[in-house]
Amino acid sequence: MTAPALPAQPARRTGSRLGFARLAVLTETRAGLRRPEFAVLGMTLPVILYAVFGLPNAGDVLPGGTPTGVVVLAGIGCYGALTLGIVVFGEDVAKDRGRGWLRTLAATPVPSGAYQLGKLGAGFVHGLLMVTALCLFAGLVGAVDLPAGRWLLLGALLVAGVLAFSPLGFAIAYLTRPRTAVVVTNVLFLPLSFVSGFFVPLSELPEVVGQVARWLPSYHFGQVVLHAVADDADIAGLTGLSVQPLAVHVAWVLGSAAVFTVVALAAAHREAVTRRG
Repeated sequence: MTAPALPAQPARRTGSRLGFARLAVLTETRAGLRRPEFAVLGMTLPVILYAVFGLPNAGDVLPGGTPTGVVVLAGIGCYGALTLGIVVFGEDVAKDRGRGWLRTLAATPVPSGAYQLGKLGAGFVHGLLMVTALCLFAGLVGAVDLPAGRWLLLGALLVAGVLAFSPLGFAIAYLTRPRTAVVVTNVLFLPLSFVSGFFVPLSELPEVVGQVARWLPSYHFGQVVLHAVADDADIAGLTGLSVQPLAVHVAWVLGSAAVFTVVALAAAHREAVTRRG
């Protein structure tokens, strides 16, 4: 007796890049949420830092009318974006290299680039969670009051910052040894955050710090975010520097992200060629 024919199944596009990318984003997002690095550095620490730096001055207002709590929120948010982009990305990719996970993926049908796309997608989700937690805390506990449009703009810029600095994390992970990458990322992002004025206004630091900051993409990223919540007079008072057009800061951030991307892709390609022998 002939077995009944099974119903026809829709043809699947095996190896579909879009399908692999979607699966990679979902997998990396779930894995990241389980990592203590994200829970501590990505979510908890920015909120704690805002409680330390922002709540004591929540009622203060700068001469131009910008609430101090808003300025602190912008600075801590930028710090959180750098943390996710550089530290979490750099450490995650470096650890995957050290475990041989990238070598294993290269031997599977997974398209090249799916791993990186998965990391970027996860970074977007993680950045969104970090920004939401920080803004909710600042709004509910720190009494930060912004129009809905400003909240959305601030959140979008901070999440974009995670994606803009993630290529730097990739580059560090691919250019250094896995154990060294952890050290490099931690040594790098704290000075960048400090010199960029995320914690202490540059106007209160030695003049040389402000001159160095002008050459750092993290400083220009902070200025982009500040332009969304403060006027030029208050920005000049915070930095002690002449206020540059917003387009200059945007060009610095985008240009730096492009350079970091080229370096990261070149390093990843070099490793792939070396792996194949």
